[in-house]
Parts: sequence; structure tokens; C-alpha cells
Amino acid sequence: MVSLDQVVEDAKRDFDGAADSAALEDAKARYLGKSGILTERLKSLGALDPEARKAAGAEINQVKSAVEAALNARRQALADAVLQTRLSAEAIDVTMPGRGQDSGSLHPVMRTWERVEQIFRSVGFDVADGPEIENDWFNFTALNSPENHPARSMQDTFYVEGVDEQNKPLLLRTHTSPMQVRYASAHVARHAKDAVMPPIKVIAPGRTYRVDSDATHSPMFNQVEGLWIAENVSFADLKGVYTDFLKTFFETDAIDVRFRPSYFPFTEPSAEIDMAFGSGKLAGRWLEISGAGQVHPTVLRNMGLDPERYIGFAFGSGLERLTMLRYGIDDLRLFFENDIRFLSQFPA
Repeated sequence: MVSLDQVVEDAKRDFDGAADSAALEDAKARYLGKSGILTERLKSLGALDPEARKAAGAEINQVKSAVEAALNARRQALADAVLQTRLSAEAIDVTMPGRGQDSGSLHPVMRTWERVEQIFRSVGFDVADGPEIENDWFNFTALNSPENHPARSMQDTFYVEGVDEQNKPLLLRTHTSPMQVRYASAHVARHAKDAVMPPIKVIAPGRTYRVDSDATHSPMFNQVEGLWIAENVSFADLKGVYTDFLKTFFETDAIDVRFRPSYFPFTEPSAEIDMAFGSGKLAGRWLEISGAGQVHPTVLRNMGLDPERYIGFAFGSGLERLTMLRYGIDDLRLFFENDIRFLSQFPA
């Protein structure tokens, strides 16, 4: 039988010869495993008398501790070697120039958003903002779409948990038109004691939500609503304001604009606004750009205005649609994929 001193020497030799962790574990099993040399020695103690068993057990345990110490030392040596190899492979040359940090820039849709605000502010329009979680009254009923009205099916949306103070459902707004009623109502209340109420001139850009998704539609998109109400505002003013906006936004006078009769519950008469470029790859092609019309008398009443005295127009345009036309982008989904290769084409 091999002496215990020889077992320690053999274990150290085998451990030192292990080239990696797997080989080291195999070597460990030969000495400390279930059928290992020291384990078998411990099992054989049962055949000895108590005094001899006590002395032999102490000696075996001492040898076992020495073997475990050699095992742990080799484990640490192998770990240190792996670390050194990794450090050498990942060494950094501190004398090399540092990596440059690219400058960020506005998303192309946000560029359009800011440009639209700037253009309308320059002609006297205010800019309003409001909640994206809207109640049934402002999103539908106040805009002449009462419950069970078929026009509601034109704007399927996402409803959220909870109800408003009138026990009506809450939803993600389908357009920024609710801000027309919110802003106009506040404007009327603010000027209730004035002999002559100042005109209401406002745009409301913001995020909106509908159950819609393809190359030209997204469940979430950005829209800008415009509203101008006074005692003497005509459809001709709508045409002039919006045509001037398009020419300023696209930086060209070579734009034709037409108004096609359409239907919207919150305007009457209503129209779709189309435009056509006079040059470029889209030259001569009519493109739908906005919906518009004269504010419906019911909507005026819900704003707190007398439709016999006040008149005005409203329009709504998708900011993504304007962006796509301005930059020649064919797929709306590119705006939401966060692909740096796409976004880097719009530097600051």
C-alpha cells in the first residue's frame, strides 16, 4: 500500500501536471472522489480497533488537508493564468488617439415638428399641448361624434383601464382635435367679460394612437391640428393659410393645392387637401396631405361659442407624412426602428 506521504507527493505532481480546470478536476477525483485513494483509506478505518482508528483517522485527515491545499493552489494558479492571458489579449495601447464621440441630432419627425411650430408662430398661431390619455367627451362627443355614431369606427383606438368622472371610458387619443375644444373653451372662459373676444388661432402638435400598422400607417403617430375661429374667417382663409404653409415648409412655390370634398364629423363643409410638386420625382402626382373644413356648429357650441356669430376652420396633418415627403422617405416604419444608419442621414 502506498504511504500517505507518497499520496501527497503523487497528488501534487498530478495537480501540477493538469493543464486546465477540467484536467484538474479529473486529478482531484483520483484522490478525493467517491472512489478516490483517500476516500477508500477512510472507509477502511472501520476494520481497526478504536485507538488505532483514532490515530489513523487523524493522519488521513491531515494528509487530506494537504491534498486539498495543493488542489486549491493549483486552481488559483490556473485562474491567474487565464486572467493574464485575457489581460494580454485585451491590452489597451494608451498612446493611441481616443475614440471620437459623435454628436447627436434631432429625429427627422421632431425636425418637422419644430419647423411646423416655427412657421405657424410666425403668422400668429399659438401652440397648445394636452393629455394623450383622453376622455370620451373631448375625443369624440364634443367633436360631434356621439355614442354609437358610425364615425367613431373611422378611428378605432386603444382603451385604457379606468373611467372619467362621468363614468365614461378613457382612451389613447386618436387625434389632437380634442385640444381644439380644450383650448377654445379655456379661451372663451378667459375672455368672457371682454366686449370683443380675440380670435382663436392655435395649432396642437402631439402623439396620437390608432389601431393601424403598415408601410404608411403606425399605431402611434404624430399629428398637428390647426384651428382659427373669429367672427369673419372664411374657407378662403383656410386655403390661403395652408397653401402658404406648404410652400414655406417645402421651400418652393412650385406646389399646386386642391381641396376635395370629404366628410369629417367635426367640420362642415369638409375637404381633403391634396398637393402636387411642380418638379422632382413626385412632380405632377397628387398626394393627400391633410383633412380640413369649416368648424361644425355643434363643435362651436361645445366650445362655448355661438355658431351664429363665430365661424372658423380646422385642419389636421400627419407630421410623419410631411417628413416623408420632405426627405423622400418611402416607409413610415423607418422612423421607429432606431437604425443609426438611417438616422445618421439627418445630421444636426
